[in-house]
Amino acid sequence: MSLKIALAQINPLVGGIDANAAKIIETAIYARDRRHADLIVFPELSVTGYPPEDLLLRPDFIAHAARAVEHIAAQATGIDVVLGFPDNYQGKLYNSAAVLRDGAVLSRYRKNALPNYGVFDEKRYFFEGDQTALFTLKGISIGITICEDVWHPGILARNREAGAELVLTLNASPFHAGKIHEREDIIVNQVKALQLPLVYVNQVGGQDELIFDGASFVVDSNGEVVFRAEEFSEQISVVEFEGNRPLRGTCAPLYNEVSSEYRALVLGIKDYVAKNGFQGAILGLSGGIDSALVLALAVDALGADKVEAVLMPSRYTQAMSLEDAALEAEALGVKYHTIPIEPAVSAFTDMLAGVFAGTARDTTEENIQARCRGVILMAMSNKSGKLLLTTGNKSEMSVGYATLYGDMAGGFAPIKDVPKLLVYELAHYRNSLSKVIPERVLTRPPSAELAPDQIDEDSLPPYNVLDPILERYVEQDQSAEEIIAAGFRREDVERAIRLVDRNEYKRRQSPPCIRITPRAFGRDRRYPITSGYRGI
Repeated sequence: MSLKIALAQINPLVGGIDANAAKIIETAIYARDRRHADLIVFPELSVTGYPPEDLLLRPDFIAHAARAVEHIAAQATGIDVVLGFPDNYQGKLYNSAAVLRDGAVLSRYRKNALPNYGVFDEKRYFFEGDQTALFTLKGISIGITICEDVWHPGILARNREAGAELVLTLNASPFHAGKIHEREDIIVNQVKALQLPLVYVNQVGGQDELIFDGASFVVDSNGEVVFRAEEFSEQISVVEFEGNRPLRGTCAPLYNEVSSEYRALVLGIKDYVAKNGFQGAILGLSGGIDSALVLALAVDALGADKVEAVLMPSRYTQAMSLEDAALEAEALGVKYHTIPIEPAVSAFTDMLAGVFAGTARDTTEENIQARCRGVILMAMSNKSGKLLLTTGNKSEMSVGYATLYGDMAGGFAPIKDVPKLLVYELAHYRNSLSKVIPERVLTRPPSAELAPDQIDEDSLPPYNVLDPILERYVEQDQSAEEIIAAGFRREDVERAIRLVDRNEYKRRQSPPCIRITPRAFGRDRRYPITSGYRGI
């Protein structure tokens, strides 16, 4: 007997319960009437969006979600609907899935394995379930799991033992580079061992710093992926089964690592701007590689008509920087303004002359320049309703090579989780699509241009040395001795670690970013500001 299952790879809005419910109803009716599906599966916590964070501590929020499930059940009839929602059962809150049939809740499943690492802290909110939940459709016994469950072999095995012939898994699995391969490998190996076909439905979209990449898929009992949805886009797909055997469908190709990172950044900007109601984006364009990449990302995310760039030269800005910045804006079709900062810098310098009398010039004067730029950009952001994008990368944020209330001022930091070397790779990738970043920007030494003839290597180790050290210390928690043993100079390692350790206070005040590495600053890495610990 043929069974048609729709995979609803949707982009919900966290907290937008009514809008999410309307989308679920509309999608279910479409799958029923236009695609003739018997069953439709939505992502984890699809009623509330994922992750709702401390909204889950509000009783009114939980009650609203429960009413939405009842409403969906009443409206989306004639097709079985499996969706995710927070379920208050006997005074305990569970991360649950409901099977809706004929206007009522047929069955509920409560997530057994709660992740509490990295970006996840589900044990803060939920209790663990300890039961399977099977239902039957067209003679097929179907089990349900939720995200983390399928990373634990025993849970799928329990479904098999309970009589499941097919398993559905509802997911909100966030992106980082290489994650799709990790997911598929874990599941394929389990499915092959258990001979248990599986339908994996993942959320898509940006939610603050998290990106959900979609790429939902179906695996047959031999462990072969027979269907895969697109990455980074909403998609409603239908896979036909003969009994519990999925028929082969289209497997969307996977992007390589750099192109997937680029698309994740684009999606993150697009959704952060749209979901928070901004009119577009604005950024300072220096003629350097970082701002060039952010401009390209913003235009690809929002369209050139929604993006503005501001060139803010000082006495230290080289002519080629202004030329390159203008070329970038023109290549992307972006409106840009040139606002020299010298009058503002002079005004502040004169105001502070008495206080600074008898002191030598140092980074204080450099930071005044950056802060003048920050004031200009924030004023334009306020006036236009556009989101100010900062342009600092992960290497700079790691070592504090940025100015508080200056180039760190803004509402969103798209490349704060992008190491400097990856900035160059992403820029080259974008130019492979169409050349929008001048070659000189890709080849000249990077510089903040806050002092005469300044380059980054005046203050930092070369990035081809610094980035691997930072990856080991920040992302892998390696000690100084471990890093040195891997072949790095003690001087470089100790210098980098000192800078990382003493700049937590800056990172804590920086805008949220888009997470594309396995460990980003923020939810992933929560270090105290006041700390006696030193990595060296």
